[in-house]
Amino acid sequence: MAKTVKVFLDSNVILSGLLSDKGAPRIILDLLTLKLPALCGATGRYNLMEIERNLEKKMPAIIPIYRKYMPLLDLEIVPLPSHETIKRISGQIADKDIPVLASTISCNADYLVTGDNKDFARPKGSGKYPFQIVSPSELLEKVLEEILLVGSSKQKKLS
Repeated sequence: MAKTVKVFLDSNVILSGLLSDKGAPRIILDLLTLKLPALCGATGRYNLMEIERNLEKKMPAIIPIYRKYMPLLDLEIVPLPSHETIKRISGQIADKDIPVLASTISCNADYLVTGDNKDFARPKGSGKYPFQIVSPSELLEKVLEEILLVGSSKQKKLS
């Protein structure tokens, strides 16, 4: 049986997917709404706070759409990281990205999907993470076929 791929979505991927009706971020969100057995999603409480803050400030009219659509994604919401965790990761990456990195690690994701690859490109210190950092299009290139194959084979078994 194929493994379920767990993707941690950075704030920019969720926002891009919500605001566009095409492109890799939207495809990822649409795949998550299908609840395929080979794919599960996560994001952090920190990311949701960042999204909501940006929407309230720049696009308040979209907040009802955001609130309606988010539950359909069925994302695991990772709690805010502890001060100890933040301290342990501090220095590996820009301070603003530490909560994202900590949340990705704590939920045991296979991929951190972000549009800000440059911010996560060169970790300092230990430098190795237990997940891959990819753009939305890179995620689709790497795992889309596997996700769809597992999903379709499970559907056939159910029929």
